Amino acid sequence: MATRTAEILVLCKTYPSPSSKYSETSCVAGVEDAGSLIRLFPVPFRLINDDQQLKKWQLIEAVVEKAKDDNRPESHHIKIDTIRKVGSPLSTKNGWADRWARLSKLLLFDDFAAVEASRQAGGGTLALLRPSRIVELEITPAASPDWTPQERAKLLQHQRQAGLFDAADAPAIRTLRKLPFEFHYRYRCSVAGVEVDYRHKIVDWEIGALFWNCRRRHGGNWEVPFRAKLENDLPAADLIFLMGTIHRFPDQWLIVSLIYPPKRQQPQMAQRSLFDL
Repeated sequence: MATRTAEILVLCKTYPSPSSKYSETSCVAGVEDAGSLIRLFPVPFRLINDDQQLKKWQLIEAVVEKAKDDNRPESHHIKIDTIRKVGSPLSTKNGWADRWARLSKLLLFDDFAAVEASRQAGGGTLALLRPSRIVELEITPAASPDWTPQERAKLLQHQRQAGLFDAADAPAIRTLRKLPFEFHYRYRCSVAGVEVDYRHKIVDWEIGALFWNCRRRHGGNWEVPFRAKLENDLPAADLIFLMGTIHRFPDQWLIVSLIYPPKRQQPQMAQRSLFDL
């Protein structure tokens, strides 16, 4: 299948998972210059060189090709050694003006049912969704608190890996920690005055990093600041979900990234009341 060079704004990095081929990988999603969403994999973030590390809101150019082993229309393989950063990550100045210029090219759904209907009609497996309200964050213990022996064996491959890196170039990293909890948003969407509740798992790398930071700083009281961020701070912004499906289960959706620009002020009325004259 033909390769092409794509310009992509990175919107998503999922928390890494064990990989039999690359030790560990993440899924990356972003928006191309023309305004279409794209999924990139495999991206073994912690195993690649610093100059090819990707940050959220980083604009990149890279050679990609449509995935042969993934029928989701947005899914592409990325050639890691072709990644070139284009400038610095987009600024948050002027009310996210630079970021909104890219996001505004995308369709923004206001109901998850419409997201799923769009998938069934056209096959799309990435979508932006703006919930009307966050009901709560559910925190549940993971089914297994640690990696299985098979998963751990995959994660240790980077110490002897010869495929993607030369042994001398392979970075030394700590073994990936498994998140001991799962995080789900319960949220509502309002359509034609009717509110419907939904529940989806959050797999955004930022949320995993937030958990580890809260636990390191607050120990057993980690849940208080963690919930404050997820239940108060982010919903106070113009919170948007980047939704994506699971490869093996194309009708199952996850929240793969949280996007939280500041709420934009409504334009003020230009005309004053006659009584104000």
